[in-house]
Amino acid sequence: MAAQLNVLTAGYVGERVASTVVLVRDGDVTAIVDPGMVASRDRILAPLAELGVAPEAVTDVVFSHHHPDHTLNAALFPEARYHDFWAVYRDDVWTTRRLAEEPDGWALSPSIKLLYTPGHSTEDLSTIVDTDDGLVVCTHAWWTSEGPAADPYAPSERVLADSRARLLGLAPALIVPGHGEAFTPDEKTPR
Repeated sequence: MAAQLNVLTAGYVGERVASTVVLVRDGDVTAIVDPGMVASRDRILAPLAELGVAPEAVTDVVFSHHHPDHTLNAALFPEARYHDFWAVYRDDVWTTRRLAEEPDGWALSPSIKLLYTPGHSTEDLSTIVDTDDGLVVCTHAWWTSEGPAADPYAPSERVLADSRARLLGLAPALIVPGHGEAFTPDEKTPR
């Protein structure tokens, strides 16, 4: 059985900023991706409650990168393990990841994988989810469906282009960007 994915809140960028926050469930894994800045914590907790998930039931929290707009509300999930490109954190235990040992990503479950995809920052991690509707990529390689084509924060446009190509090469049915509505990639998707 494939994982279930729900966008709890679609993010935005402008005068105000909010991250796109996602819930992914697969077997014993209940993961939140990017519990960052939102207008109110209810933008995360209310849709979570509507789906019948208590904050204490969240087993894993994934940070696409370390910017506060993607991490600010991590403490809402007191029982979770926390994941970034560098390590897994639980209470006072820090377990370092080794990129060389898992070049194709780290599995959270049979249908959820974390993939190192630097671009927006040097620490970007994408969450790859196999769903009944196809592969879904939660990533900050795109802020929204429009891009931006050239990320103003990217340390290297070449590295960003390589990560985008790698993600598009997975043939995702849907991309959930860092600050916008989920979209189906097509020929207009910034490369």
